[in-house]
Amino acid sequence: MIQKCRRFLWVKAHLKWTVAKCKNTVLWSDKSKFEVLFGKLGRHVIRTKEYKDNPGCYQRSVQKPASLMVWGCMSACGMGSLHIWKGTIKAERYIQVLERHMLPSRRHLFQGRPCIFQHDNARPHTASITTSWLHRRRIRVLKCHRTVFHFATVHFK
Repeated sequence: MIQKCRRFLWVKAHLKWTVAKCKNTVLWSDKSKFEVLFGKLGRHVIRTKEYKDNPGCYQRSVQKPASLMVWGCMSACGMGSLHIWKGTIKAERYIQVLERHMLPSRRHLFQGRPCIFQHDNARPHTASITTSWLHRRRIRVLKCHRTVFHFATVHFK
């Protein structure tokens, strides 16, 4: 909900942008976690002794579900790369995803034109190692401080 509000505020602040500028400016990215609930399914029994054989008392359970993270990017110019990995991501792995997937997608979608990269305020995104990497490569980032977006290296009027 907070991210939705922040995006709304950003859009509201940029209402004067032309359609062409919107289409040719922002590379949006996001990630999602998926838990895979198949494999070694056990049964957890919640019952009293008199209901020991009642099938309604059995509940399927998974001790440690496998999880996958999916990262992708897109712009009005088209879809970028999609990347899938197991487990959680830390800043070093996030930088690898940016190098292997965001940079080629950016080159392909914007063909050398400048663009602004958007990601949320997840810890791997805001880690000093990540912000330094983005700064060294002169990647303009749509940043959020408090509840208002601003541009890290360029301010538009």
